[in-house]
Amino acid sequence: MAIKDLFSNNKIDTTPEYQPGQNGRDGFFYEIKHKIHSRFVEEANLSALDGMGADEVKREIGKIVDYFLSEERVLLNEEEKTSLIIEILDELTGLGPIEPFFKDPTISDILCNTYRNIYVERRGILEKTSARFIDNAHLMNIIDRIISRVGRRIDESSPMVDARLADGSRVNAIIPPLALDGPVLSIRRFSVNPLMMNDLINYKSLTPDIATLLAGSVKAKLNVMISGGTGSGKTTLLNILSGFIPGNERIVTIEDSAELQLQQEHVVRLETRPASIEGTGLVTQRDLVKNSLRMRPDRIIVGEVRGSEAFDMLQAMNTGHEGSLTTIHANSPRDSLTRLESMILMTGVNLPEQAMRFMISSALDMIVQVSRLTDGTRKITSISEVVGMEGDIITLQDIFVFEKKGIDPQGRVLGHFRATGIRPKFAEKLEVAGIDLAEDLFFAHKIYE
Repeated sequence: MAIKDLFSNNKIDTTPEYQPGQNGRDGFFYEIKHKIHSRFVEEANLSALDGMGADEVKREIGKIVDYFLSEERVLLNEEEKTSLIIEILDELTGLGPIEPFFKDPTISDILCNTYRNIYVERRGILEKTSARFIDNAHLMNIIDRIISRVGRRIDESSPMVDARLADGSRVNAIIPPLALDGPVLSIRRFSVNPLMMNDLINYKSLTPDIATLLAGSVKAKLNVMISGGTGSGKTTLLNILSGFIPGNERIVTIEDSAELQLQQEHVVRLETRPASIEGTGLVTQRDLVKNSLRMRPDRIIVGEVRGSEAFDMLQAMNTGHEGSLTTIHANSPRDSLTRLESMILMTGVNLPEQAMRFMISSALDMIVQVSRLTDGTRKITSISEVVGMEGDIITLQDIFVFEKKGIDPQGRVLGHFRATGIRPKFAEKLEVAGIDLAEDLFFAHKIYE
């Protein structure tokens, strides 16, 4: 293909010699990139690239970049030229500066703090990248490109958006006037290959014996709540535990943003819907929990309880829907119970405090606490049984705990898992369900490295 074929009406405009700015190597590179990209958009007949393979498109764009560079009288070395071609290609067909991060499987979060600073989380550790946008308008264009693909919009009248990409990644964007310094984009990556229980064992997030207990708890239809902070791995663990639900059971999942990757065949996936610009059409998690009860579910999985849906979920657990799973934001098992109480109050139901706590204690069997440690690793820090009520207090007892012993010279957290010596009441339920547990699993002297 000739270069002239890539221009509308076979016309190529010429411009005077380009004078780079005075803001250093990076600034010069970004100015060149911005100028060439602008000329691509304005002058190039990009439809001529349709139907080409990825390698051929890259070659043709490389020819145009060479042509523009010679016309602009700019000299770049081969490494700079290759980077420029890749970035131009990302601008035209992808998500600009953040496109390479989507191709890196080790990155779990992409955080853009205005156009200047782009951070990524890799293996649990945040790091600043050298990538950046040209300006806030450039970042806004990428945000618009992302959310328009999922039928959403963002502007001054609606300056926040929470959306899900086609691959399941969660996207949150907030722009001025709410974001004072400029647009902010946060993307939680969606794992292409979901983790399995063996992966958590290899990462030392838990031990094989604890994994056996958790898997057996799901098979024996215990009601399990996973508690933890942001980015601690709650949804990942929920997804893994859901894999132990027998394939002949009907599962209904309810999420704000669909992330679960259940492998069973009989799964019904429900997702909330935000209100329209007119303020109509809102569908909450509570609406979906209520509706799910009419769908003959064997298991109800709520991605995360954060509001009034907690009341209906607990009622479902208490009325025959055993084996339900959910997650909650909390720093400890005790805090998670306090949060559940506050969520029940959101419904406006005037329940006595003791009745509310009795509902919680009779619904839940186990609370699994997960944490992201200072070295970026994620571990199950405790497994607690919800025993019942003692007076007005919900009684919890730890079955396993992770004891932190210190930090090595490389910054890695040292510690081990330990059984507390308490044999949980639900152990009998596991045995009745045919789950074989080691006789010394709960012995107090048992240390799990």
